[in-house]
Amino acid sequence: MANVLVWVEHDNASVKDATLAAVTAASQLGDVTALVAGAGCDGAAAAAAQIAGVAKVLKADDAAYANALAENVAPLISGLMAGYDAFVAPATSNGKNIAPRVAALLDVAQVSDILSVEGPKTFTRPIYAGNAIATVESSDAKLVITVRGTAFAKAEATGGSAAVEAVGGTGDAGLSSFVGAEIAKNERPELTSAKIIVSGGRALKDADTFQQVIFPLADKLGAAVGASRAAVDAGYVPNDFQVGQTGKIVAPEVYIAVGISGAIQHLAGMKDSKTIVAINKDEDAPIFQVADIGLVGDLFNVVPELVGKL
Repeated sequence: MANVLVWVEHDNASVKDATLAAVTAASQLGDVTALVAGAGCDGAAAAAAQIAGVAKVLKADDAAYANALAENVAPLISGLMAGYDAFVAPATSNGKNIAPRVAALLDVAQVSDILSVEGPKTFTRPIYAGNAIATVESSDAKLVITVRGTAFAKAEATGGSAAVEAVGGTGDAGLSSFVGAEIAKNERPELTSAKIIVSGGRALKDADTFQQVIFPLADKLGAAVGASRAAVDAGYVPNDFQVGQTGKIVAPEVYIAVGISGAIQHLAGMKDSKTIVAINKDEDAPIFQVADIGLVGDLFNVVPELVGKL
């Protein structure tokens, strides 16, 4: 069995959901060791030790890792890879920032955004905005992989009892520094982990109309709010609402697309949803080709009526 090192995405106290999917993928390759790199990260290390399928946790506690700067984390990982056959990271913003640097330091080709594990070094991944699935086989001695979180079941967050081992860090590489972060606060569920998502498109005209139509429906359903790129570019909602190829990849139980035509770039971000509901007045809109339930009608009449009946 191969030895696999999984980078744990966390907030120093708890583990992010994306890590659980990465552990599931890694466990299909071999024995899983989780790496928790942070500052004051005992809570995250303890949480990682409880994840089902994790055999060991490595904890690198150093101020240099406080904000997961890739320039500092990548050298730590590449140094640890002497004892591992594969490195796996979730395909999140941080994971996609760190993994390529690790691959470069190891002089191997990265396998990105995998959808399944087909063999010891064989994987599937989406290409052409998800319109084709490529099967790729690595010939490198060590693997560097990012995992699409929506393609794998999440490992159980409890039930494990891995030992936590402290490891020395490589310190601050001096290549970058953390200046600040503007975190958008949202009372609704996080897009990538929500079970229900209500998304709006350009047809909603402006920011006020978007809020008046989409938000009441989302509130009734306890849903997260998403948007197409056109709606984001038009300034209806902030960037972190965007679903699609250049936004967030989601796979909720229910995805409700309101006034979204269904451009290929948007479909790439949500077509793995369990049930897709489309509301659009254009009966020829591409969104209806992937929708499980389609409602042709004026969203400005249909959505308020739907909210009234819920």
